[in-house]
Amino acid sequence: MKTSIRTSRLLSLLLGPLSFILIILLVDADPEKPEITYTLAVAVFMAIWWITEVISLAITSLLPLVLFPLLGVMDGGQTASTYFNHVIFLFIGGFMVALAMQRWDLHKRIALLILKNIGASPGRILLGFMLATAFLSMWISNTATAMMMIPILISMIAELEKHFDKMTIAHYSTGLLLGIAYSASIGGVATLVGTPPNLAFVHIFHIMFPEAPDISFARWFAFAFPLTVVFFGIAWIYLYFIFKPKKGAWRSFDKSVFKVQYKQLGKTSWEEKVILIIFILLALLWLFRSDIKAGDFVIPGWTRLLDNPDYMKDGNIAILMALLLYLIPSRNRPGQQLMDWKTTKKLPWNIVLLFGGGFALAHGFKESGLTLWLVNQLEWLNALHVVLIILMVAFAITFLTELTSNTATTQMI
Repeated sequence: MKTSIRTSRLLSLLLGPLSFILIILLVDADPEKPEITYTLAVAVFMAIWWITEVISLAITSLLPLVLFPLLGVMDGGQTASTYFNHVIFLFIGGFMVALAMQRWDLHKRIALLILKNIGASPGRILLGFMLATAFLSMWISNTATAMMMIPILISMIAELEKHFDKMTIAHYSTGLLLGIAYSASIGGVATLVGTPPNLAFVHIFHIMFPEAPDISFARWFAFAFPLTVVFFGIAWIYLYFIFKPKKGAWRSFDKSVFKVQYKQLGKTSWEEKVILIIFILLALLWLFRSDIKAGDFVIPGWTRLLDNPDYMKDGNIAILMALLLYLIPSRNRPGQQLMDWKTTKKLPWNIVLLFGGGFALAHGFKESGLTLWLVNQLEWLNALHVVLIILMVAFAITFLTELTSNTATTQMI
């Protein structure tokens, strides 16, 4: 078994550079622009290593930094600059605030507060877990949110097993676990910082269409939040009717298990209150940075007060609020601040590099002319209805993300 795994990894490891070399030697996309072929070769190389994950996704993302200057696709300095931009700092700043919430258990307090007030029927318990997960995953990593909700769910399942038949609870708890998984992904759609693919799309869109209007936090939220609500409702209804206990199998259940867990957190600490204020301020600054238009009615953005409103991006705001966390001292831990570097080290720097690799690849596509070349090759799609094209793209990406990272797939596609 181990030998076959090692052989598979070796084949995957060799397949990337071999494909790269073969494309350069055998493909001539445009005789007048060899950099188109070179960019295509780099893209296939990265795609193979990203899909197989034969080495770290983050390390694969560094390939453009070496190959683009070497092949004459892009200048080394220009390539390096694509790895850090305001979208990267939006992710970093937002994640710092999320880590501060986790450090002081504010995320757990929010989740338990929702659960203890939502009700104790099967539908309401499922709704409570899904609502708490979806809300938190709008601001915190989907994975971190799910991992935080699982211990709360396990303790509740243990309590349910004292009151009900184990077969009934086993079936119902499957729905609860799926509810956490699905709502973590659904909630992540609602905001720009909810999940890395959102940020990847926004910056790649800006690279490809620099003259297009800026996709701000507020514009994304106005578009995505209604979708989140719709898909959340569909997921809840589906899971409830598939996994609800049989009629008569559910008796009244005391939701005190949530109250007990909430009580164990103690009184809301000074640190939690300050972080909550910073979190709310951050959300408001993001939402009202640019003008919000509703027909003829316009709510002017606060950046109008600045000499150069367009200079201030969502990423700058995220870093500004995150910096406050490192300056405000803690009352319960003298000598410490609300955030420290030890906690910051938990930030997924591998995702930062993955972003950078995707952005570098997108710049390479544009600079080399590969984008236009691919458009010409796909001209036959003009004959298809736009709905059919969307279905084809959605199906392809849904299949790919069953096998590889969501973010890597977004960068690649």
